[in-house]
Formats: sequence, C-alpha cells, structure tokens
Amino acid sequence: MSANNNVPTMAELAAAGEKPNILFWVGCAGSYDQRYQKVTQALVEILNHLDISFAVLGPEESCTGDPARRAGNEFLFQMQAAANIQLLNGYQVETIVTACPHCFNTLKNEYPELGGDYEVIHHSVFLQRLIDEGRLVIKEGGSFKGRKITFHDSCYLGRANGIYQAPRKVLETLDAELVEMKRCRTTGLCCGAGGAQMFKEPEKGNKDINNERVDEAIDTGAEIVAAACPFCMTMLSDGVKGKGKEEEVKVLDLAELIAQNKG
Repeated sequence: MSANNNVPTMAELAAAGEKPNILFWVGCAGSYDQRYQKVTQALVEILNHLDISFAVLGPEESCTGDPARRAGNEFLFQMQAAANIQLLNGYQVETIVTACPHCFNTLKNEYPELGGDYEVIHHSVFLQRLIDEGRLVIKEGGSFKGRKITFHDSCYLGRANGIYQAPRKVLETLDAELVEMKRCRTTGLCCGAGGAQMFKEPEKGNKDINNERVDEAIDTGAEIVAAACPFCMTMLSDGVKGKGKEEEVKVLDLAELIAQNKG
C-alpha cells in the first residue's frame, strides 16, 4: 500500500497507546462491495491527503444491524448493536464518520438508547465542513467544470435526517452545473433499496423503482449522477446499465468526485 492509502486500525493504535480523532466506519458495502470499495479508497485518500487522524475497526467491525431491524428481526439487531457498542465504548470512540446513510442513521439515532452515544457524521457533511474550513481545497477548472451533475437524495440522508444542503454544497465546489430531478430534496424518490428491499427481488408491478429514478436522472441531461449511499449507487448503476447508458451517464459518489479534484 502507498502512504496515501495507509489505513490504521483502532487495535493497532490502542496497542501503541494512541487514539485517533475519528473512527471511519466503513460498513458492509464499503468493505465487501467491489464498486463501493472505490468510495472507501477515495475517502481514505482524502483523509490521508489532509493528515487527518483516523482509524478503522478492520476485522473487528460488524454490521450495524440496520438490515436486520428493517427486515423485522429485532432480536438480531439488538445482538449486533450490543456487540458494536461494547467495542466502540471499549475504544472510547467519540466521533464516527461513515459514507453509508444506513450506518449513519442507525449509529446516530438508534444506538443512543442502547448505550452508544457518539458524534456521528455522514461523509457529505464531513467533506462540506473540510471545504468550509479551507482545509480541503478543490482545483479550479477541474475535470468536472461545466459538466451537468444531478444529485440523488438518499432516503436516510434526506427525509430521515434532513441533510440536503451539504452534498449539494460539496458538488458546487466542482464548478459543475447542478441540475435537479423533478423529485428531489423532501420529495425525492427512493432508489428502491431501502427497508431491506436491497436484499430481495421486487414485488410484481409495472416498473422497477430504480428504473423510474434513472429515467428522471437521464431526463435532466446530466452526464453524472452523484450519490452518497452504497445502496443508491447499486440501484442507480443497475438502472443506467439496464438503459444501455453506462458510457454516457456515470454514477459516482461525492468522495470519488472530490478525490479526483482535490488541490
């Protein structure tokens, strides 16, 4: 691994008597999904580029329990959450950054009642803060200057947690033309993966939700569909591929867009 991809674990730092400022919660998709591993790498690249003190749990990290709870298996959720909270509290974690809105929502809103109180930040907000503070500088006239980008609001980022401005502010730094879909922000349309639907086939109907959403994205004339969620990325990418548009329309995460254009 190059120095720019150096990823310490909490266990390694604890053994050395050190404690990072931030725990980067990678999540299942960021760890195992080949496409979303690139988002993990992009975020690590940004963190190392700015010399931000962080670590991951590595093999100690487990699923937050979000899919289990959404699918109705409360017992499994409680077991997974309790194990994670014991681990996080053992490391005296204070601040968590994650690129997954599902992990973000569960850690932020559902862990406190079980004894897990942390400052949990989604990477869209984290990137926006770094840009606002002047720490993360974006190249002028970067590779996305003047290109049309549309942003898809993740349900757990938008309606569940009211985060609409941060990802758009991050995109504005790229000098791109931000075009909105008809259904956006508070009226945004789900990609079709939430509520544990990601892990099953859709019910019978006239049209898959992700195809409906991709049609809306293509109608904007955007060359890039920006996402901030692994589930959304999978559903949107599948929709674009189904339309045979993968050459004309790219689905990219905020971290990937910023990593390509950081100063």
